Amino acid sequence: MNGDSDMTLAFELEALKEVASPESVFEDARSWTTYIGVVSEKPTYVVTNFTRKNRVRQDFFSGPRGVDESLEGVKDQFDTDRYVFIGTTDDDEARADDLGWEYLDIEDAAEAADWTMGSDTTPEEIEPDTSRDDWP
Repeated sequence: MNGDSDMTLAFELEALKEVASPESVFEDARSWTTYIGVVSEKPTYVVTNFTRKNRVRQDFFSGPRGVDESLEGVKDQFDTDRYVFIGTTDDDEARADDLGWEYLDIEDAAEAADWTMGSDTTPEEIEPDTSRDDWP
């Protein structure tokens, strides 16, 4: 995946939850994308809590809007050569196609970018989070 860097990359929240280390995925993807973010139909606080706990620094997120409206807004706001949406379902793929985004399933994206999927790690490989969740 380390090709074209003039790209906007959007993860559906459920896709990002499937990787072993969302923070590492974002750090890697930042090296070959221009903009990167998370979209979801879930409430804003769900996305915010997940990204904060996983130390994900995003350029955009869906906020109170749904995925369709978010992807349309991102495409209008961020001018890049490519728009890639990473998801998990046939609905995600259809949505990307309808909105003019390229679609990648998270497993295919992980294989291409050499990201570790959450199911690929054993409990002893996962380091416990020693940071405090009650502190901003």
